[in-house]
Amino acid sequence: MQLTLSRSAKHLPMAELLLLLVAIVWGSSYALTKETLVYVSVLAFLSLRFLLSFIVLSPLLMRDLKSGASTDWPKALITGAILLTIFLSEIYGLSRTSAANAAFLISLFVLFTPFLQWLTDGQYPGHQIFILALCSVGGIFLLTWQQQGINFNTGDALILIAALLRALLVICTKSILHNAKLTLTSLTAIQSATVGVGALTLLLITNPQELWQLPAVASFWLNISYLVVFCTLFAFFAQNYALKKTSACRVSLLMGSEPIFGALFAMHWLGESFNQTQFIGAFIIMGCIFYATLRR
Repeated sequence: MQLTLSRSAKHLPMAELLLLLVAIVWGSSYALTKETLVYVSVLAFLSLRFLLSFIVLSPLLMRDLKSGASTDWPKALITGAILLTIFLSEIYGLSRTSAANAAFLISLFVLFTPFLQWLTDGQYPGHQIFILALCSVGGIFLLTWQQQGINFNTGDALILIAALLRALLVICTKSILHNAKLTLTSLTAIQSATVGVGALTLLLITNPQELWQLPAVASFWLNISYLVVFCTLFAFFAQNYALKKTSACRVSLLMGSEPIFGALFAMHWLGESFNQTQFIGAFIIMGCIFYATLRR
């Protein structure tokens, strides 16, 4: 028995480690995205980021389709559509609020997930989750506090909608990976294609001339490259891998450290700062998330 436990201890929790890395790179994405939006619109940004991701993944997708490893690929379109809505809400919201605020508000999907699971499979999340949710609402009000009082704007509201949709995406992806014949690379590729094509279609309808006015600034393309390689290709593959190995709630809860990294990057990269009241609000939100993590 002791020998068995010793060997088990040597195995690293790969899914959990990957999720921590995802939290770090997604935390960095808020500051870089806000900086990139100085040069292009939200739709042009999403088109570039996700179509480039799809181009990189397309050979793997073709391989999986030809071998019959992803015969249920149409089901991935559902998660792609949800993901498109998430990014439209999140990035339009980010353009209207601070990167640090966005990082903390989006983390509330951790608390939304148990409620959505309750609706879908009847698992009652327990009284403590309700208390944590109420405390988080108080944290949100303090986080959005400015010198003139509460400044809960449309950007903050859009980020909260994105957080709710993130919870929905986690549950839908978990269900699809459990029941469908679909590889992780195919899922990530189809999600990227759906977001990229959807954003490009909206861009062609609203502002087609922007396609020919992309900036020639080195920092813009460096940011795009980082967001494609690390925040899209690596992050979505890692999250989908973790969803296949562990529960939807555990994935959400382990991602609870993302706002810490988001706030740190925003302060270092963009020079953002919190007043004392906002700091207390952020602390309350993080306290609720970490308590929920320990509870789970």
